[in-house]
Amino acid sequence: MQKKGCDFLTGLSPPCRYIGALGARVICDNIPGLVSRQRQLCQRYPDIMRSVGEGAREWIRECQHQFRHHRWNCTTVDRDHTVFGRVMLRSSREAAFVYAISSAGVVHAITRACSQGELSVCSCDPYTRGRHHDQRGDFDWGGCSDNIHYGVRFAKAFVDAKEKRLKDARALMNLHNNRCGRTAVRRFLKLECKCHGVSGSCTLRTCWRALSDFRRTGDYLRRRYDGAVQVTATQDGANFTAARQGYRRATRTDLVYFDNSPDYCVLDKAAGE
Repeated sequence: MQKKGCDFLTGLSPPCRYIGALGARVICDNIPGLVSRQRQLCQRYPDIMRSVGEGAREWIRECQHQFRHHRWNCTTVDRDHTVFGRVMLRSSREAAFVYAISSAGVVHAITRACSQGELSVCSCDPYTRGRHHDQRGDFDWGGCSDNIHYGVRFAKAFVDAKEKRLKDARALMNLHNNRCGRTAVRRFLKLECKCHGVSGSCTLRTCWRALSDFRRTGDYLRRRYDGAVQVTATQDGANFTAARQGYRRATRTDLVYFDNSPDYCVLDKAAGE
Protein backbone atom coordinates (compact mmCIF):
# COMPACT_ATOMS: atom_id res chain seq x y z
CA MET A 1 0.00 0.00 0.00
CA GLN A 2 1.37 3.40 -0.97
CA LYS A 3 1.97 5.66 2.01
CA LYS A 4 0.35 9.06 1.99
CA GLY A 5 2.79 11.79 1.07
CA CYS A 6 5.30 9.41 -0.52
CA ASP A 7 7.16 11.47 -3.12
CA PHE A 8 9.99 9.78 -4.99
CA LEU A 9 10.64 12.67 -7.38
CA THR A 10 11.09 15.91 -5.47
CA GLY A 11 12.75 14.29 -2.47
CA LEU A 12 10.84 16.57 -0.06
CA SER A 13 9.16 13.61 1.60
CA PRO A 14 10.32 9.99 2.12
CA PRO A 15 10.86 7.98 -1.07
CA CYS A 16 8.80 4.87 -1.76
CA ARG A 17 10.54 1.58 -1.02
CA TYR A 18 8.22 -0.55 -3.13
CA ILE A 19 6.07 0.53 -6.02
CA GLY A 20 4.04 -1.89 -8.11
CA ALA A 21 3.17 -1.24 -11.74
CA LEU A 22 -0.27 0.11 -10.89
CA GLY A 23 1.12 2.14 -8.00
CA ALA A 24 3.76 3.67 -10.25
CA ARG A 25 1.13 4.75 -12.76
CA VAL A 26 -1.04 6.33 -10.07
CA ILE A 27 1.89 8.13 -8.45
CA CYS A 28 3.40 9.36 -11.71
CA ASP A 29 0.03 10.63 -12.93
CA ASN A 30 -0.33 12.69 -9.76
CA ILE A 31 3.11 14.31 -9.60
CA PRO A 32 2.55 17.97 -10.51
CA GLY A 33 4.71 19.60 -13.14
CA LEU A 34 5.60 16.51 -15.19
CA VAL A 35 5.12 16.58 -18.94
CA SER A 36 3.92 13.55 -20.91
CA ARG A 37 7.40 12.20 -21.70
CA GLN A 38 8.47 12.48 -18.06
CA ARG A 39 5.36 10.62 -16.93
CA GLN A 40 6.11 7.85 -19.41
CA LEU A 41 9.66 7.48 -18.08
CA CYS A 42 8.40 7.66 -14.51
CA GLN A 43 5.91 4.83 -15.10
CA ARG A 44 8.37 2.70 -17.05
CA TYR A 45 11.29 3.07 -14.60
CA PRO A 46 9.90 3.45 -11.05
CA ASP A 47 13.12 2.10 -9.56
CA ILE A 48 15.09 4.85 -11.29
CA MET A 49 12.62 7.42 -10.00
CA ARG A 50 13.44 6.31 -6.46
CA SER A 51 17.09 7.08 -7.21
CA VAL A 52 16.06 10.44 -8.65
CA GLY A 53 14.22 11.20 -5.40
CA GLU A 54 17.26 10.28 -3.33
CA GLY A 55 19.41 12.42 -5.61
CA ALA A 56 16.98 15.32 -5.17
CA ARG A 57 17.52 15.35 -1.44
CA GLU A 58 21.26 15.33 -2.04
CA TRP A 59 21.32 18.23 -4.48
CA ILE A 60 18.92 20.30 -2.36
CA ARG A 61 21.23 19.84 0.63
CA GLU A 62 24.20 20.76 -1.55
CA CYS A 63 22.44 23.89 -2.82
CA GLN A 64 21.69 24.93 0.75
CA HIS A 65 25.30 24.28 1.75
CA GLN A 66 26.70 26.37 -1.10
CA PHE A 67 24.43 29.35 -0.29
CA ARG A 68 24.31 29.00 3.49
CA HIS A 69 25.82 32.48 4.00
CA HIS A 70 23.76 34.24 1.32
CA ARG A 71 20.48 36.13 1.35
CA TRP A 72 18.99 33.51 -0.94
CA ASN A 73 19.89 30.17 0.62
CA CYS A 74 17.91 27.60 -1.38
CA THR A 75 14.99 27.54 1.03
CA THR A 76 12.46 24.99 -0.20
CA VAL A 77 8.72 25.55 -0.50
CA ASP A 78 6.41 22.70 0.52
CA ARG A 79 3.86 21.43 -2.01
CA ASP A 80 5.43 23.34 -4.89
CA HIS A 81 6.69 21.27 -7.82
CA THR A 82 9.39 23.87 -8.55
CA VAL A 83 10.81 23.11 -5.05
CA PHE A 84 11.93 26.74 -4.57
CA GLY A 85 8.71 28.54 -5.44
CA ARG A 86 8.33 31.80 -7.33
CA VAL A 87 12.05 32.55 -7.28
CA MET A 88 12.31 30.14 -10.20
CA LEU A 89 10.07 32.31 -12.39
CA ARG A 90 12.85 34.85 -12.86
CA SER A 91 15.59 33.90 -15.34
CA SER A 92 18.29 34.81 -12.83
CA ARG A 93 21.64 33.30 -12.02
CA GLU A 94 20.01 31.57 -9.02
CA ALA A 95 17.64 29.77 -11.39
CA ALA A 96 20.63 28.89 -13.59
CA PHE A 97 22.40 27.32 -10.62
CA VAL A 98 19.32 25.35 -9.56
CA TYR A 99 18.86 23.86 -13.02
CA ALA A 100 22.54 22.91 -13.20
CA ILE A 101 22.81 21.40 -9.71
CA SER A 102 19.53 19.49 -10.04
CA SER A 103 20.58 18.04 -13.40
CA ALA A 104 23.92 17.07 -11.88
CA GLY A 105 22.15 15.48 -8.93
CA VAL A 106 20.09 13.24 -11.21
CA VAL A 107 23.21 12.10 -13.09
CA HIS A 108 25.11 11.41 -9.88
CA ALA A 109 22.27 9.48 -8.22
CA ILE A 110 21.48 7.27 -11.22
CA THR A 111 25.15 6.57 -11.97
CA ARG A 112 25.76 5.53 -8.37
CA ALA A 113 22.64 3.34 -8.29
CA CYS A 114 23.73 1.55 -11.49
CA SER A 115 27.12 0.61 -10.05
CA GLN A 116 25.66 -0.45 -6.70
CA GLY A 117 23.34 -2.93 -8.41
CA GLU A 118 20.16 -1.13 -7.34
CA LEU A 119 18.70 -0.90 -10.86
CA SER A 120 17.72 -3.71 -13.21
CA VAL A 121 18.34 -1.68 -16.40
CA CYS A 122 22.02 -0.87 -15.84
CA SER A 123 25.11 -1.99 -13.97
CA CYS A 124 28.83 -1.18 -14.23
CA ASP A 125 30.13 0.73 -17.24
CA PRO A 126 30.20 -1.83 -20.09
CA TYR A 127 32.44 0.28 -22.32
CA THR A 128 35.51 0.70 -20.13
CA ARG A 129 37.47 -2.42 -21.02
CA GLY A 130 40.90 -3.47 -22.25
CA ARG A 131 44.30 -1.96 -21.59
CA HIS A 132 45.17 1.69 -21.04
CA HIS A 133 47.94 3.86 -19.61
CA ASP A 134 48.46 6.98 -17.52
CA GLN A 135 51.46 8.82 -16.02
CA ARG A 136 52.25 5.81 -13.84
CA GLY A 137 52.33 3.35 -16.75
CA ASP A 138 50.07 0.70 -18.24
CA PHE A 139 47.04 -0.76 -16.49
CA ASP A 140 44.06 -2.99 -17.20
CA TRP A 141 40.52 -1.74 -16.90
CA GLY A 142 38.73 -3.86 -14.32
CA GLY A 143 36.54 -3.65 -11.27
CA CYS A 144 33.28 -1.76 -11.62
CA SER A 145 33.61 1.59 -13.34
CA ASP A 146 30.70 3.89 -12.56
CA ASN A 147 28.28 3.94 -15.48
CA ILE A 148 28.30 7.68 -16.17
CA HIS A 149 27.08 7.03 -19.73
CA TYR A 150 23.73 5.67 -18.54
CA GLY A 151 23.38 8.34 -15.85
CA VAL A 152 23.91 11.16 -18.35
CA ARG A 153 21.67 9.56 -20.98
CA PHE A 154 18.70 9.06 -18.66
CA ALA A 155 19.11 12.46 -17.00
CA LYS A 156 19.13 14.15 -20.40
CA ALA A 157 15.99 12.31 -21.51
CA PHE A 158 14.08 12.96 -18.29
CA VAL A 159 15.22 16.42 -17.18
CA ASP A 160 15.31 18.00 -20.65
CA ALA A 161 11.91 16.67 -21.71
CA LYS A 162 9.96 19.66 -20.36
CA GLU A 163 12.21 22.27 -21.98
CA LYS A 164 12.16 20.58 -25.38
CA ARG A 165 8.39 21.08 -25.57
CA LEU A 166 8.51 24.85 -25.14
CA LYS A 167 10.96 26.13 -27.77
CA ASP A 168 11.38 29.56 -26.16
CA ALA A 169 14.29 31.59 -24.79
CA ARG A 170 13.86 30.41 -21.20
CA ALA A 171 13.78 26.79 -22.34
CA LEU A 172 17.04 27.41 -24.24
CA MET A 173 18.60 28.83 -21.07
CA ASN A 174 17.43 25.87 -18.99
CA LEU A 175 18.72 23.31 -21.50
CA HIS A 176 22.12 24.99 -21.52
CA ASN A 177 22.37 24.98 -17.71
CA ASN A 178 21.09 21.39 -17.53
CA ARG A 179 23.95 20.35 -19.81
CA CYS A 180 26.46 22.23 -17.64
CA GLY A 181 25.27 20.22 -14.65
CA ARG A 182 25.58 16.89 -16.44
CA THR A 183 29.08 17.59 -17.73
CA ALA A 184 30.18 18.79 -14.28
CA VAL A 185 29.64 15.30 -12.83
CA ARG A 186 31.63 13.74 -15.66
CA ARG A 187 34.44 16.26 -15.08
CA PHE A 188 35.13 14.85 -11.61
CA LEU A 189 35.29 11.16 -12.39
CA LYS A 190 38.42 9.82 -10.69
CA LEU A 191 40.69 6.89 -11.41
CA GLU A 192 40.93 4.29 -8.66
CA CYS A 193 43.41 1.42 -8.92
CA LYS A 194 44.48 -1.76 -7.19
CA CYS A 195 48.00 -3.15 -7.37
CA HIS A 196 48.80 -6.80 -8.04
CA GLY A 197 52.21 -8.41 -7.58
CA VAL A 198 54.59 -10.00 -5.11
CA SER A 199 54.86 -8.01 -1.88
CA GLY A 200 52.88 -5.13 -3.29
CA SER A 201 55.29 -4.63 -6.19
CA CYS A 202 52.47 -3.38 -8.41
CA THR A 203 53.68 -5.24 -11.47
CA LEU A 204 50.08 -5.13 -12.66
CA ARG A 205 47.45 -2.51 -11.98
CA THR A 206 43.71 -2.85 -12.33
CA CYS A 207 41.82 0.43 -12.48
CA TRP A 208 38.27 1.72 -12.75
CA ARG A 209 36.52 5.09 -12.94
CA ALA A 210 34.58 6.24 -9.89
CA LEU A 211 32.36 9.17 -9.02
CA SER A 212 33.84 11.84 -6.79
CA ASP A 213 31.96 13.14 -3.78
CA PHE A 214 29.06 15.35 -4.92
CA ARG A 215 30.58 18.24 -2.97
CA ARG A 216 33.22 18.65 -5.69
CA THR A 217 30.47 19.10 -8.29
CA GLY A 218 28.69 21.55 -5.98
CA ASP A 219 31.86 23.59 -5.42
CA TYR A 220 32.51 23.71 -9.16
CA LEU A 221 28.98 24.82 -10.05
CA ARG A 222 29.12 27.42 -7.28
CA ARG A 223 32.18 28.90 -9.00
CA ARG A 224 30.30 28.77 -12.30
CA TYR A 225 27.48 30.70 -10.57
CA ASP A 226 29.94 33.41 -9.50
CA GLY A 227 31.15 33.73 -13.09
CA ALA A 228 27.76 33.24 -14.77
CA VAL A 229 27.31 35.13 -18.04
CA GLN A 230 24.32 37.38 -18.69
CA VAL A 231 23.03 36.72 -22.19
CA THR A 232 20.12 37.39 -24.50
CA ALA A 233 18.63 35.02 -27.05
CA THR A 234 19.32 35.57 -30.73
CA GLN A 235 16.41 36.56 -32.97
CA ASP A 236 15.90 33.01 -34.22
CA GLY A 237 15.85 31.78 -30.60
CA ALA A 238 18.43 29.12 -31.35
CA ASN A 239 21.45 30.56 -29.55
CA PHE A 240 22.76 33.18 -27.15
CA THR A 241 24.59 36.43 -27.55
CA ALA A 242 26.14 38.71 -24.94
CA ALA A 243 23.55 40.82 -23.12
CA ARG A 244 25.55 44.02 -23.65
CA GLN A 245 28.38 45.22 -25.81
CA GLY A 246 31.66 44.40 -24.15
CA TYR A 247 30.32 41.41 -22.21
CA ARG A 248 32.16 38.18 -22.90
CA ARG A 249 30.43 35.42 -24.83
CA ALA A 250 29.24 32.36 -22.94
CA THR A 251 31.03 29.04 -23.42
CA ARG A 252 29.53 25.57 -23.07
CA THR A 253 30.76 25.38 -19.46
CA ASP A 254 29.36 28.76 -18.34
CA LEU A 255 26.07 29.09 -16.52
CA VAL A 256 23.89 31.62 -18.35
CA TYR A 257 21.03 33.86 -17.24
CA PHE A 258 18.84 36.66 -18.63
CA ASP A 259 17.62 38.71 -15.66
CA ASN A 260 19.44 40.42 -12.81
CA SER A 261 18.81 38.89 -9.40
CA PRO A 262 16.34 40.66 -7.11
CA ASP A 263 17.27 41.99 -3.68
CA TYR A 264 16.22 39.01 -1.59
CA CYS A 265 15.98 41.14 1.55
CA VAL A 266 13.27 43.41 0.07
CA LEU A 267 9.71 42.27 -0.61
CA ASP A 268 8.94 42.35 -4.33
CA LYS A 269 5.15 42.41 -4.50
CA ALA A 270 5.11 42.18 -8.30
CA ALA A 271 7.10 38.96 -8.21
CA GLY A 272 5.50 37.63 -5.06
CA GLU A 273 8.92 37.45 -3.38
